[in-house]
Amino acid sequence: MPGAYSIIENTWITLPDGRRLSARIWMPAGEGAFPAILEYLPYRKRDGTAPRDETTHTVFAAEGYACVRVDISGTGDSEGVFDDEYSEQELSDGEAVLEWMAAQNWCDGNIGMIGISWGGFNGLQLAFRRPQALKAVVSVASTVDRYADDIHYMGGCLLSDNANWGSQMFAYQSRPADPVHRADWREDWIKRIEEMPFMAAEWLRRQVRGGFWKHGSVCEDWPAIQAPVLAITGWADAYVNAPSALAANLTAPAKAMIGPWEHRYAHIAKLDPADFHGEVLRWFGKWLKGEETGAEELPDYRIFMQEHFNPSMQNKPRQGRWVAEAKWPSPNVRDRVMFLGQGTLGDQPVAGTLAISSPATLGRAGGYFCPGMRYDNELAGDQAEDDRLSACFETAPLAEPLELLGRPRVKVAFSVDKPVAQLVARVCDVSPEGVSQRITYRPLNLTCRNGFEAPEKLVPGERYEAEIELNECAHRLKPGHVLRLALSTSYWPIVWPSPEAAEVMLHLEDSSLVLPERFVTEEILPQNPGAPRDYPVLKAEQLRNASGRSKTWTREDGALVLDTFDDYGKAVDPFHGMCVGSHVAMHYEVHPDDPATAAFASDWTFEFERGGWQVSIDTENKVTCDRENFYLWRKVTAYEGAEKEVAVTKEWRETVPRGVL
Repeated sequence: MPGAYSIIENTWITLPDGRRLSARIWMPAGEGAFPAILEYLPYRKRDGTAPRDETTHTVFAAEGYACVRVDISGTGDSEGVFDDEYSEQELSDGEAVLEWMAAQNWCDGNIGMIGISWGGFNGLQLAFRRPQALKAVVSVASTVDRYADDIHYMGGCLLSDNANWGSQMFAYQSRPADPVHRADWREDWIKRIEEMPFMAAEWLRRQVRGGFWKHGSVCEDWPAIQAPVLAITGWADAYVNAPSALAANLTAPAKAMIGPWEHRYAHIAKLDPADFHGEVLRWFGKWLKGEETGAEELPDYRIFMQEHFNPSMQNKPRQGRWVAEAKWPSPNVRDRVMFLGQGTLGDQPVAGTLAISSPATLGRAGGYFCPGMRYDNELAGDQAEDDRLSACFETAPLAEPLELLGRPRVKVAFSVDKPVAQLVARVCDVSPEGVSQRITYRPLNLTCRNGFEAPEKLVPGERYEAEIELNECAHRLKPGHVLRLALSTSYWPIVWPSPEAAEVMLHLEDSSLVLPERFVTEEILPQNPGAPRDYPVLKAEQLRNASGRSKTWTREDGALVLDTFDDYGKAVDPFHGMCVGSHVAMHYEVHPDDPATAAFASDWTFEFERGGWQVSIDTENKVTCDRENFYLWRKVTAYEGAEKEVAVTKEWRETVPRGVL
């Protein structure tokens, strides 16, 4: 039966060079040594992830695990200077944290790592380095390839979230340590701001898949990971490719699960929440405690097989069922080749050409890149209007169900009229009523047709071939529905547009869609998670509720504008009394006839107070471009006291050549 636990609000982990990292510990009741769970993040245990931590580590501690939540160096209350995501400093510090945990008298030397997104990344990355104490990993919404499948680039194309995420990290890193734990908080705060790296500009300079991105990409050496890995994500999340890749390629025990969820732990998802705790406890029970939980006997790949549900940008229940594949890759999945014709998908090649040239505004129904990070209004909606502006190829209404599982591939022969061009592929399920639901998508920078390490500009008029491997999907199309492939030269605001409008000429006789079609005569038990179990929630005093809004409109000059505002609320923590509030406004715009007018801006505000201590931070960010360069600007102003006296203000400007973007 679950037991009680105690909380150590703050303890210091001293690193070999003398820096101290701040940790919060949930300790199981009773005497002796326990297996431990580490979550290692830059998002501030004191306030940033405190509500989520209350729903996870309390449950695991009550089940007999010592849970340790650590702030990365230079974040939260931890000492030092933050340098970049997944840096050598972060990972070597992580190894030191694991060694420190294993040496404590309350730890039996068996440690697992858990995390979503950042914590999911560095759990895999630390396993790659084989620290002795790390015995198992639960990695949620992560990546195995930092260039191919993170928030910066996709298919060699720049994602607008490179700027967005850079602006968010800029705001996050501007926050001060808690004076309760850091007497030097003000000096450290000023230093954090003054020495903060301009990460959005640095990431933008790294436009090809070189050593910068290979560092931390565990796909570089699959056998290096020896700890068992449970990889989880959701179809509404941006990070859908890692679980199946890990299940297919790791030599260590690896299991994959993809549910309907957005970018959240499954038990707190807005989309069909599920028993995340049970999955974690079964995995760690086997690999940390040596219990017979059946974790090793799970199917390699458990999947929520989606069906058409009339998509909207608001959160709503998914349609589908759970299935499983005992082994992955599965003999139940085989390629089905369909050839592109004049608006058709057929069984035989068709001669001819077809020109594709899209307005830069195409993509407005694509939703937010990573749903789960905004308040709402972030999911992909009905693609019909974007389809109308695309080159579409479709089947006749299906006589039988068609089930897809894996990564579709689009093979194209093409020529272009510009040296830099994109091609974006979307596979959609179109209902008899004409509602188009996006099943999967992916762009390709056509200069990367031969790989992402050495892109080559295109010669107008010359004939080329390329392949787009779309993102992982699981979808069952019903009889009467139509499968549609939509191709476009833009997908804004998810993908930053090419420097100028381009026309891609398809040579149809050598262009095809390869579908991963699933045939199963008898399903195995999917062993899917049930409904979420009861879990504690942080009983914070809410001073301002969370809310959000989103507006898309057309300016008088014809530019399409998207304005969003997300207020994450304001609340008082019941453990330490700190009051924290935050909100962000984001702005995207582009003119349909000129991709070089693309622009992004965001303004973040944080406010902190307790007793007589009061600080706030405003950050502003802008990214614009022309055909030759990107122009980045950011500014932070930090205030103290009720009168908001300026403590420090600083601006940065960077110009980054476009290269092949």
